[in-house]
Order: sequence, then structure tokens, then C-alpha cells
Amino acid sequence: MDCLFNSCDTYYKRPFGALPAGQTLHLALTIPQELGYVDPHLVLQKEGPGDVPVFYRMTFDGQTPGVNHFSVDVQVQDAGLYFYYFDLYTDFRRIYRGKMGQGVLSWQEGERWQLTVCHPDFQTPGCVKGGVFYQIFPDRFCEGVENKHIPFADRFYQADKHAEPAWEPNETGGLLNNDYFGGDLKGIQLKLPYLHQLGVTYLYLNPIFEAHSNHRYNTANYRNVDPLLGTNQDFEDLCREAARFGIRIILDGVFSHTGSDSLYFNREGRYGNGGAWRDEHSPYRSWYDFAPWYKGGYRSWWGFETLPEVNEEDPSYVEFITGKGGVIDTWLSRGAAGFRLDVADELPDTFIEKIRAAVKAHGEDKLLIGEVWEDATTKYGYGQRRTYLLGRGLDSVMNYPFKNAVLDFVRGKPAEDAMDEILSICDHYPAPALHTALNCAMNFLSTHDTERAMTVIADEPANGRGRAWQSGRSVTGEAYEEGLILLKMAYAIIFTLPGVPCVYYGDEVGMQGYRDPFNRAFYPWDTTEHRLRPVLSNLAELRKSCEAFRTGDLRILRAEGGVLHYQRVGELETAEIIVNRTDHMLIEPLANGKHTVINPMGFTILVDEIGHNPDHSYY
Repeated sequence: MDCLFNSCDTYYKRPFGALPAGQTLHLALTIPQELGYVDPHLVLQKEGPGDVPVFYRMTFDGQTPGVNHFSVDVQVQDAGLYFYYFDLYTDFRRIYRGKMGQGVLSWQEGERWQLTVCHPDFQTPGCVKGGVFYQIFPDRFCEGVENKHIPFADRFYQADKHAEPAWEPNETGGLLNNDYFGGDLKGIQLKLPYLHQLGVTYLYLNPIFEAHSNHRYNTANYRNVDPLLGTNQDFEDLCREAARFGIRIILDGVFSHTGSDSLYFNREGRYGNGGAWRDEHSPYRSWYDFAPWYKGGYRSWWGFETLPEVNEEDPSYVEFITGKGGVIDTWLSRGAAGFRLDVADELPDTFIEKIRAAVKAHGEDKLLIGEVWEDATTKYGYGQRRTYLLGRGLDSVMNYPFKNAVLDFVRGKPAEDAMDEILSICDHYPAPALHTALNCAMNFLSTHDTERAMTVIADEPANGRGRAWQSGRSVTGEAYEEGLILLKMAYAIIFTLPGVPCVYYGDEVGMQGYRDPFNRAFYPWDTTEHRLRPVLSNLAELRKSCEAFRTGDLRILRAEGGVLHYQRVGELETAEIIVNRTDHMLIEPLANGKHTVINPMGFTILVDEIGHNPDHSYY
């Protein structure tokens, strides 16, 4: 049957993606005449208590051979999450969502399309679009001050930079995270020319605040750089020097919990007699929930007693983080360009909105990204749908759905399934035409919380096996060579989809490793693997030079088996991306009617000005 509806085709749905409140939504149907008489209605329902479906009768717009055309224009006034389908109103037939946004005719209940309606004034930093992120785990990137002294007896310094991170469990089965390789802020500053050459425009740093573990997610003092990384002045110097290379720095904001070994809680007594654990009259006491039914006597993050959870609605805590002279204000004043919020889906929306206000007080160009592992528009928490991507909270999120779809595709998942997952996010997030959340989404293949991309692509899945099995594993030979080809292919997709690509430190030289701590090894600066770096540099330059990658629409030309073929269509330029995962040569028709040849396990990117033939090719 011919196409009935497609939410990803602007003939059927305008605008594509999310809708600003108050803007008109245009929807169209093409109904084959063989279906007989129909009287189609749009059925639209806002999610929320008391909200009921609203039926909008569609207008008959005429005929083309064998097809009846219908349309409806709807103006949605309130921000929120809506769902819709079409009722043909004659014999109980309805049109529901199928793969890649296509309409499917059914007599039974099916999947509805989602319509995200955001606040009309939702804006995000224009300086992010067209850029490239680079994520650094600070202790493991580069040591600027060598052979540093470790002033704490419960930590040890790892002089051998090729050594595997310590993984042996402690007496309770957990990790101590007390091995330090010496990476610091001076080291990052030393490598700014390298990062600039790679095309990086934003550095995302895992926590740098004073803490008593190598990952530093157990904050001890929000106002100071960890001494093993440097000083507050070192951070200001880093920001100032990075700006010379056109690089901005965003910090990891860990605001759902602190460390038990901290100035604020002080269970371990490192900070004298104060702190909420030791002093009932401490100014920090109200930040935490103490009660005998909690493990250890206080509420902690996921039951980890070293991570006491804070009450993010406590007025003094909110003021401490978001008020004038608070944590956000302090670090942005020192030169940071924004924050990535750790476990954003565990922070109340009202708290995130206050963080946004504090960030944007330093300029609309400052960025606020959230850690969300699922579709951020449908995330459910605190007994309700989260609203942080409707224009009052986050600018955007870490795009785990894209990561999963792309890695699954290069490992063998059918292109149509991978693209369905990608299009779902594109359809749900505030759309490219708005220059908002979708074009600021952080797209990546690896992070400090996941297996490295090369390991996912080329090595055996861990499948729940422990650290003893994961330790020391790496692929070599043919498996590695094929993995590198597929990694190039995966990054070509990540760099050309809507959003901003992010390279996890060391991925550009094929670093391997399963989850924490094996994905956090020290960067091998003496590596001889340089084959991926020029590919990433070229992709970064392409994003910078081609307007279509900053704000262009995404159009799917083919997603079938091992072939992905799509366009990014901007106002001035069009980019056409073809990925061939198969083991045979592909002769693929282009949008302009010509053909191009794609090698097995290869890709090509063609860029042309609107109305002209392709004038640049990238492989």
C-alpha cells in the first residue's frame, strides 16, 4: 500500500520534530481510493490527569490518480507531551505509527505518534552547533606536572602509564578508586594544540572538584579544584588558553549527592569536627536525610554509604548551588562555559530550572547538558514525566539512543531498525528548524560509564562477566583491523547526524576497555595508531564548513539491510551520506539522479550547494 502518513516527511507533518507552543501544526494523509469512503479525524491527546482525546476532522483537499488527500491544521497552546493517531471513522480502521514514522493501517490498538510541544522561547547556544566535543577523564589524559607527590596514605601513584587501572575489589566487593595516574589541568593545557588539530571546540571534563577518589564523583569541596589536578588559578589559566584555540570548557556538575568524606558531611573526620554527620547544628545538616531505616542511618545514592544523597529542594542547598556567589556562579566566573549535570533524571525539574537560570545569567551562550540514558522527552521520574527538555531546564542531553543505534548498526543490526531509533529521537526532540535541543545533543560512541566503542565493535560482549574476565583483554590482528574500519564508519555517522559529536579521550587512537575501570586507562601518548585521527579531523572540518550539518534537516533516502543513505538539507548546502556496511561494492543512486560507487565496508559524504551538483567528496 502507498504511504498513508510519515511523521518524518514534511509533506505529511510540518514542522518536523517538536512544536513550539502556539505554532500551527500541519498534518496530511494520502488515502488510496481502494479503501473506499473515509472521513479521517486526527485524534490528539495531551498526557496528564483529566486530559481526554480531542478529535479534529480533516479537510478533503482533492485527488490525484488513485489517492484522496486530507489535511488538518492544529494550533497547540500548551507545552507538554502529546500523542496522536488517525481514525478513518468508517469501519473502525485507524492509522498508527510504524517503523521510521510510517503510518500503518490497523483495526487493532497500535503505537501512537508522539508530539513534543516546547515553550516558544526555547533557545540554545548557537556557538555549540557545528562544533565537536571531546570528553576527558582528568586523571587519565595527560600529566603536566610529572611524578607528583601523593599526600594521602590511602592513595597510590601509578608511574607506569601503560599499567591497567586497579580493579581488585575491597573487602565489601567494591572498588577503592584510589590509584592515580597523575593526569592534571596542566597536562590538558599542554595538549590544547593537539585537541585543536583534532577539530575540538568543547572540552567536557569529568569532575575536577576536590574529592577523595580518582573519579571525583564523591565531591568533597565544590569550590576548589582537586589539589592533585592543580589549583583554581590553573583552571582559569586553562580556560583562558583554551579560548585562544577556540575551545570552551564545560564541567561535570554532581549535585545529587556529595562524598561522605567531604567538608559538608565529614563522616571520615578529614575536615575537623564540623559537617552534617558530626554536628547536628551544622549549616549543612538540612541537606541530608538522617533516619534509622536508611542503611548507615542516612539516605545515600543507590545505597552507597560513601555517597550521601542531598535534598535538592532544601533552600540552603539550592542557594549554595544556584545563588549569587554559589557553585554555578563561581565556576562560570572562573571561565567555564557551562555544565553537564550528572544523573539529571534524578534531579527535580524545579532544581534544574534554577540551575539553568544561574547558567544563563552568565550569557545565553553558556551550555547546560544533562545525563539522560533514554529518550529525554519520555523519561519518567518523581512520579511524573520529566519536563527538562521543554525549554525551561536543559539545553539538551547526552544522546545514548544514538550511540546504541549506531554501534548496533555497524555490528550488524538492520539499517531500518537503527534508523527507526534515530528518527524517533529526531521526531521527539525540539527540532533542527528551531535550532534547539536536537542540534545541541551530545552524540558519542563511548563514555567513562560504558565500554569503549572499539571493544563493543571488535571484542566479545562481557555478558555480565566480572572484572577478572575483563582484565587484560584486547583484540589484535584481523579483529582489530576490521574493528578500526567499523569504528571509522560509526564516527562518520555520529559526525553527520543532527547533534554535536563527542569523542571520548583515546577513542581516536583505538583505545579499548570494558566498563569502569578498564575504560579509564591512561592515554597512550606513545601510540603508533594514527589512522583514525585524520578521519576525525576531516569530519570536524566538514562540520565546521558545511552549513547543513549545523541546522540542516535530516532526510532518509534509504535504510535497508547494511546500507544507510541520508541527507542533511540546509538553507544553502546539502550533504548526502552513504554508508555501506556490506561486503560487496554498492552502486547507489543519488538524490540528483546520478549514481556513485561505495566500496565494501566504506562510506562517502557528498556536499553541494543547493541547486548544484556535488562539488566535494569525503571518504
